[in-house]
Amino acid sequence: MLVLCLSAAEDFDWTKNNHGSFYYGTFPAGFSWGAGGSAYQTEGAWDKDGKGLSIWDVFSHKKGKIQLNDTGDSSCEGYYKIKDDISLMKDLRLNHYRFSIAWPRIIPTGVKSDHVNEKGIQYYDELIDHLLESNITPIVTLYHWDLPQVLQEKYGGWQNISMVNYFNDFANLCFEKFGDRVKHWITFNNPWSVAVEGYETGEHAPGMRLRGNGAYRAAHHIIKAHAKVWHTYDTQWREKQKGLVGISLSGDWGEPVDISNQKDIEAAERYVQFYLGWFATPIFHGDYPQVMKDFVGRKSVQQGLGTSRLPTFSPQEKSYIKGTCDFLGIGHFTTRYITHRNDPPSRSSNSYFTDRDLAELVDPRWPDPGSEWLYSVPWGFRRLLNFVKTQYGNPNIYVTENGVSEKMMCTELCDEWRIQYYKDYINEMLKAIRDGVNVKGYTAWSLLDKFEWDEGYSERFGLYYVDFRNKNKPRYPKASVQFYKRVISSNGFPNQREVENWKRKAVEMCSSSNQLLAAEEQRSTAANILRLIHDPLTSHMEMVTEIVVPTVCTLSILISAVLLMFLLRRRN
Repeated sequence: MLVLCLSAAEDFDWTKNNHGSFYYGTFPAGFSWGAGGSAYQTEGAWDKDGKGLSIWDVFSHKKGKIQLNDTGDSSCEGYYKIKDDISLMKDLRLNHYRFSIAWPRIIPTGVKSDHVNEKGIQYYDELIDHLLESNITPIVTLYHWDLPQVLQEKYGGWQNISMVNYFNDFANLCFEKFGDRVKHWITFNNPWSVAVEGYETGEHAPGMRLRGNGAYRAAHHIIKAHAKVWHTYDTQWREKQKGLVGISLSGDWGEPVDISNQKDIEAAERYVQFYLGWFATPIFHGDYPQVMKDFVGRKSVQQGLGTSRLPTFSPQEKSYIKGTCDFLGIGHFTTRYITHRNDPPSRSSNSYFTDRDLAELVDPRWPDPGSEWLYSVPWGFRRLLNFVKTQYGNPNIYVTENGVSEKMMCTELCDEWRIQYYKDYINEMLKAIRDGVNVKGYTAWSLLDKFEWDEGYSERFGLYYVDFRNKNKPRYPKASVQFYKRVISSNGFPNQREVENWKRKAVEMCSSSNQLLAAEEQRSTAANILRLIHDPLTSHMEMVTEIVVPTVCTLSILISAVLLMFLLRRRN
């Protein structure tokens, strides 16, 4: 039975935060375990087989936009490795795999009437068919940030209302071509990042810095586009294909610094409403959160503007948008402590961030192995899921992204910190299910190491290590593969002794993979040294660029190379 997202909100208890101890138990029967990735981050083949340019193709090719000027041109070469990667999924025993369809790969200009690229259709046909042959359910995202560049250049991308119809045409084509096999559709992945980082801060493609207005305008059009696609599926495809359409919203949790301080509680709620609620509240209740309307409206007046910088929905649009989800995707990684702070409005410095009147804090004791923004705070996950339950009528939830990165000078396949992160976060999700939250599936983020947007390849989220320096992009299992595989096969955490045994065995098994990878990288390093010996002057700079960040810690080899260079120079 299809249950639309129309239920009334309840009050969330901000003063109740019982972290509790680890809970041993299993998930409900039929719970779906998966992993994910996205087109631009994994496919490569950026200009092959008729694919058009995306905004990320153009943005990443601009010097200084991406760490070390990396690009996603080849990334994991997933375009050529469908069978290889599905074999990894089968080994993990995944129930589902979440991936995205690159809009410019199937409609190069973004405009369906211009041209449909059949080779792009064939690629996704093959991927979907091989997944289903392996009993892995495809969960497909329609927009994971790779807008066709033509639409950005010609119309200004998501700043322009015309994107709504172009995106609907693209989605309708996907329903037509793939909907006989795909039954779980996600319209947008993390529209917060699209709006804020794409059109406010400029950190992400298309790199626009439209402070105070750009993010709100982009989000407004994205919400309308989502609603239109949901209605298109509902009226034209649902009866025949019997699938579901949702959206994936990212949300860090915001916890009041002082749960006895009403101002901190209100600030924490603003943080969550300006993040998750910005998109969820219109989709579930028909309009923006009242606190957003109040704060942006008041600051706009104080700036001397005649109208709020936050756009408005007409009564007809509110009723059209309300209830346009069959499930809610939640992407969650971390938590912040929140306290109230006054940010006086200014004509020159107004922004999404200053509109919120709050400060974000972290506890220095929280583990942070990778991305500078990602601290491990498992209890925040349970809090967020319960917030969604109370605010949005306890919808069916799929966790669409959850995971942790590493940022290390040397490769370490024995990723004990990732095992701990998954263990603790998955357990908090289990507790949330015991609280009555309707979580139906979980997607580990991510299957592979991949291109991490403005951070390039400097951060790794994968269960599988990808050697990006090797043109074949070989994959190596990290210890977390074995641990997650055990969680899936047991559908949870049976007992303390068994779970601790999983972790111990996973770390033991990864040592052989470490040795294999070390041998490969030693051969690569040795080849570089030989080139240096043959031509020390011309090869020196080349070698420096290739081994400035050693992977497996073959430091003894590197030290030997330096000594060899010194001796050669002495002899010369």
